[in-house]
Amino acid sequence: MSGVIPRSRGTSYWLREALAAEPGDPCPPLRGDARADVLVVGGGFTGLWTAWFLTERAPGVEVVLVEAGVCGSGASGRNGGFIGSWWDEIDGWAARYGDRAALAAGRLSEESLDAIGTWTAANGVDAWYRPARYLEVASSPAQEGAWRTAVEACRRLGVPNAYRELSPAQVQAVCRSPAFGGGAEMRGATVQPARLARGLRRVLLERGVRIHEHTPATAIRRGRPVVVDTPNGRVRAGRAVVGTNAWAASWPGLRRSLVVRGSYILLTAPAPERLAELGWDGGECICDLRTALHYFRTTPDGRIAFGGVGRALGTRVGPGYDHDDVSLRWVAEGFRRLFPSFRDVPIEEGWGGAVDVSPTRHPWFWTDPRGTVHHGAGYSGHGVGQAHLGGRILSALALDRDDPVRALPMVERRPPRFPPRLLTVPGTHLVQAAILRKDRLEDAGRRPGWPTRFLAGFPRRLGYAVGRSS
Repeated sequence: MSGVIPRSRGTSYWLREALAAEPGDPCPPLRGDARADVLVVGGGFTGLWTAWFLTERAPGVEVVLVEAGVCGSGASGRNGGFIGSWWDEIDGWAARYGDRAALAAGRLSEESLDAIGTWTAANGVDAWYRPARYLEVASSPAQEGAWRTAVEACRRLGVPNAYRELSPAQVQAVCRSPAFGGGAEMRGATVQPARLARGLRRVLLERGVRIHEHTPATAIRRGRPVVVDTPNGRVRAGRAVVGTNAWAASWPGLRRSLVVRGSYILLTAPAPERLAELGWDGGECICDLRTALHYFRTTPDGRIAFGGVGRALGTRVGPGYDHDDVSLRWVAEGFRRLFPSFRDVPIEEGWGGAVDVSPTRHPWFWTDPRGTVHHGAGYSGHGVGQAHLGGRILSALALDRDDPVRALPMVERRPPRFPPRLLTVPGTHLVQAAILRKDRLEDAGRRPGWPTRFLAGFPRRLGYAVGRSS
């Protein structure tokens, strides 16, 4: 394998494959003025699921959706396609919000896992939805046992099977990587994420939702009505829902609530015989427990899609996040270490994208003071399943409908803030360097020095769910 990862032709393999399978009807840019009951800004999972739930809750509601690119061209068409739940973070939920809220969050997130599969089947969307075990494994001795507080919390809360510990032998029975130790598992699933996004787009068009692609929102004037400007038109709506995720991190009011990170994926050539040698034939989605974690899954034609955390390149999302050679080289190093038997299998392409990280590592949903614009952001790399729940939440807020999801502690509250921007910008790079150094030393079986451990764990010492404690 060469040291340079070929750039994806287009946004990502996922989106290219999805568009080839189903190009869909054109959704031309908005020209002139439009009116709607609800305007949705953003054609990723948050916006698409919000539009879906709006049409479910209020048949006949007029919904207009505007997207800066094409639906699924943002994070929703670039991610690993993992669907999980919050059981692996239930200890943090319980400590922060109490046992009752933690149990509700775990159960509601698991409902979304099943609901997405039911939706794809009912609507004829071939998104490669596959229920599968979701494993979190130690890829170095330093990661051993990192799952135990969440496992114990599940036992204490009366849901011992929601997230359970696995021995090294049990992990090896799923995937025989020489780097894997013990781990834990919960229920999960995988999808081809761009196929899911494009399937949602098709169904929404069939339901009468007006979608305008290549139509960025250039200004939002909050009031009654909400007025949203675009390059060649304007939309007036009774309510608006904004689901732009990392693209909102540079907006006033959110600059201290979201940190943008890059996430990168490489894709191998098909090698089903090598997967068979690993025993990895159940479609399981797996991640390790590094602070800058790796995540990996297989595809129906026998490829490995292997991802990892990349560099922080600033809060403004630009082309640098699409393909960063340095970040992809880091991901490739991790791939070679975890899967040495694939050393002669070509890496066919790589791509990346921006992730919005919240201080609590879960999303937040809130309404502006005038009561007409609703926001959702902060998925922290777990948006495939959580955005389904987010769409349910945001549609309930926009229509003022009762729903148990509105009782979740991150609903109708703005996200907490990171330290002042003066500290965040240099601090992000300093902490990131320490995290990467700590991970690499632990990968090599070495113990990092105290300064590295201190800086890598500094966000958690301040109360932020970023990085592992040490």
